Amino acid sequence: MNSLTRRSFLLATGSTVTLAACGNGIGSNGAATIDARVDAEVKYLHDQFPGTDELTRKAQGVLYMPLITQAGFMVGGAYGRGALRINGATVDYYAAAQASFGFQIGAQQYAHALFFMTQPALQDFRSSPGWSAGADVTYALSDKGGNAGISTTTEMAPVVAIVFGQAGLIAGASLQGTKYTRIIP
Repeated sequence: MNSLTRRSFLLATGSTVTLAACGNGIGSNGAATIDARVDAEVKYLHDQFPGTDELTRKAQGVLYMPLITQAGFMVGGAYGRGALRINGATVDYYAAAQASFGFQIGAQQYAHALFFMTQPALQDFRSSPGWSAGADVTYALSDKGGNAGISTTTEMAPVVAIVFGQAGLIAGASLQGTKYTRIIP
């Protein structure tokens, strides 16, 4: 009989997250590498999605996650590192980790940005020992015209997420269940 125990689930999840982290520059130049990737992400967002210029100006802070690597075979995981910027300056570095279980196979990489539109949302994120994306996140989806689906309703949400740059063999990328933790690169 083949049963999945909690220990084997945790072991498989840890292994998958470790594997997913391989493409994220662990052991690299730390802060300089993250900042360079974030700079490239900011440029890409503003070039490809013009509505993000105004969204950035209105946001209290933006968490940029330029490279999330996700892999899975029944048990999956994702990992990436990024920077929180307030008024264009990096104030903290974060790691994003996600574990999942279910029908899945493949790997992908993607990027995302979380725009904290209210001071309480930003404060909650910064003071939490491990913040998870949940129901208070509104997604701005890109259309063929390069707009990020940003509207007055979107801008009134506490947190606006834009997921982009997906490449790989897993369909879709969700931030649901992703845990963000402050790191020292």
